[in-house]
Amino acid sequence: MKFPHFPRLWLLAALLAALGMALLAPFMNPYHVAVIETAGVSIILAVSLNLVLGHTGQFSLGHAGFMGVGAFAAAAATNLLAARAGLQSGLESLHLAPWLAKQVLVAPALLAGGLVAALLGLLVGIPSLRLKGDYLAIVTLGFGEILAGELQYGQNTINKSEALREQLPWVGASSVEVPERAMLFWTLALVAITLYVCQSLVKSSFGLGLLAVRDNEVAAESCGISATRAKITAFTIGAFFAGLAGGLFAHFNGAVSPGGFRFDRSMEVVLIVILGGLGRNHAVVAAAIGVTLLSEGLRQTPKLFPTASGPLLEILQNRAFLFALLLVILMIVRPQGLFSGWRKPKLLGGSK
Repeated sequence: MKFPHFPRLWLLAALLAALGMALLAPFMNPYHVAVIETAGVSIILAVSLNLVLGHTGQFSLGHAGFMGVGAFAAAAATNLLAARAGLQSGLESLHLAPWLAKQVLVAPALLAGGLVAALLGLLVGIPSLRLKGDYLAIVTLGFGEILAGELQYGQNTINKSEALREQLPWVGASSVEVPERAMLFWTLALVAITLYVCQSLVKSSFGLGLLAVRDNEVAAESCGISATRAKITAFTIGAFFAGLAGGLFAHFNGAVSPGGFRFDRSMEVVLIVILGGLGRNHAVVAAAIGVTLLSEGLRQTPKLFPTASGPLLEILQNRAFLFALLLVILMIVRPQGLFSGWRKPKLLGGSK
């Protein structure tokens, strides 16, 4: 009996580890906690996109749009729940610790963000996933930009109306304020759950159908697999987890703004998936952590290179340029991904 053959035990161990990290969070450097949370959001985004891009073969450039919808929906849900005096008094009557009572509000808010994003993914996927290749990429790119623009327009409209500001008090001048931060536990736990669900889907008969659609859609259809249904289902599930990632981002960041969910964010997630290797979830996790650390390193450029100035400093701090350059080099030198040749050790269930 080998432990790696029991993914539920891995999930339980990961959840217990997340709980332990959450208990240690007050004693950790706040900056390190923020980096871990940022890496967790990137992992959830990348693994969910890998389900669409790596396992189904559908090139989507609108993943950040679902993240934005989830972020705003979760922010609104948290504020609406916190504003209900009856709910607050009910939590107080349970004699919960104040920090635990606040976290009870986070779970339904995150779920609301994921469900709203999944519904939108379903509505977008039904007409667009009948397209293939470049056409699908263009449609999802346009959807992401339209969504970000609509979020910005809606926010500006609310800010200009005093009546709407009174009805929606959580909308500020430039961002949607989220009153409470989620515990580190939520980020790490959702990372574990996302990996478990996506990996289980890939190993199931449904996942084999996704791989068949990716390899040869005509052959999959001839075997009785509905390619359209498989692609829409994978797209909806990916949108759900992207919405969860957006909700996490809104809570630990304290505020969300539509400008953070545009094309450059989607390209960053695509870079992570390609960097790790299409269809390899564990490699994508390593790539997400690496890109997060690289991004934080670029932010610390003035401290790391105090003598750098002028154009050199601007280039080192231009993440979009450096990530685009890295993507071009990667596609030329190693299009299969940096970690595509890595084999699992025997301890993790790999072959001899």
